Amino acid sequence: MIDDLSELKQPAFATALNDLDDLLAQSGNVFLLGAGCSKCAGLPLTDELTTKTLSSTKLDSTTKTILSAIKSLFTGAPGANIEDYLSEIVDLLAIAERRTLRGATSNAATLNGITYTAIQLKEAAEQIKQAIAEMISQTVTMDVHWNFIKAVHRPMRPGRTNPTRPVDYLVLNYDTLIESALALEKLRYADGMSGGHCAWWDYETFQAEGLAARVLKLHGSIDWSELPNDPMPRRIARGCTLPLGHEQSVLIWPASTKYRETQRDPYAQLIDLARRIVHPQSGFQIVLTICGYSFGDSHINIEIERALRESGGELTMVVFTADEEPKGELKKLHEDKRVTDQVRIYARRGFFHGATVAKSTIDLPWWKFENITRLFGGER
Repeated sequence: MIDDLSELKQPAFATALNDLDDLLAQSGNVFLLGAGCSKCAGLPLTDELTTKTLSSTKLDSTTKTILSAIKSLFTGAPGANIEDYLSEIVDLLAIAERRTLRGATSNAATLNGITYTAIQLKEAAEQIKQAIAEMISQTVTMDVHWNFIKAVHRPMRPGRTNPTRPVDYLVLNYDTLIESALALEKLRYADGMSGGHCAWWDYETFQAEGLAARVLKLHGSIDWSELPNDPMPRRIARGCTLPLGHEQSVLIWPASTKYRETQRDPYAQLIDLARRIVHPQSGFQIVLTICGYSFGDSHINIEIERALRESGGELTMVVFTADEEPKGELKKLHEDKRVTDQVRIYARRGFFHGATVAKSTIDLPWWKFENITRLFGGER
């Protein structure tokens, strides 16, 4: 069922959207896309992904025991999900590997009174990643994402300046919807890979001339694999069986806030590039539009806040949120007098921008990705 956008015709909300159109038309554009942007394509949200992963047939009895113990440790923590649980395993694995490397007599990690070796923990992490990949590698509908890409990259409108840089997509999801939509629209883009169905990591692709877009998969991707003794991602074509000894593992980083993961390439390369993208050069305005993200990743939040504070007012953050009004990290930024004028929040029950607050007594549909796409396409 298509949502009715008529409520957005009210003067305060129409003005907020028109001002956004003008802002996007005259600035460099960066989009930060979270899990909420993939729901309309038929993919699960994080809580759904957690439930399905916990019951996956990809998990053996040892992995299920580990997950059960970790889940119990998060009792009382609202919103704890499979990415949190996997982060815990990554932490335990780091402990076990460090002890093994140092030659400690106790070279394993203990969880709920049971001792697990690095091998067991690594296998558990891999099984969980395989389960996540299976849940996401399903048939999807491309219409919304294709229309979104069409809207963002549509021909120049009157008053819009020619872009001096590609549109940047900072993607927190593991799916390949944005890459697929860019390809369907015949737009040249870089995602750090050289090749086709089979490809290798090549950071220099992000520096190529003539790009319409760059896609930074900040948490990895379901079509990326890690081969033994090579931490850089590869893209291995489906149905391609590698020789014995070259088995690949899924290269995704749900534990992105953890020190161990953030120091490794290509993640470190991606986050460094993302950091430079949201730090505009003097005299150049950047708009960072955030959709489908609930500000649950502290590492990403730190980078956003730092960029706002260091931009000299040349970075504007636009957030579409399902929350009725700003809360948590977003509320803190909205109330911070140093950056509040740089933060525009399109919430479910109102618009918030500095001293300008326009509230609604009913839900406003602009927080949904499919409706954002319609609005960007010019529908009112």
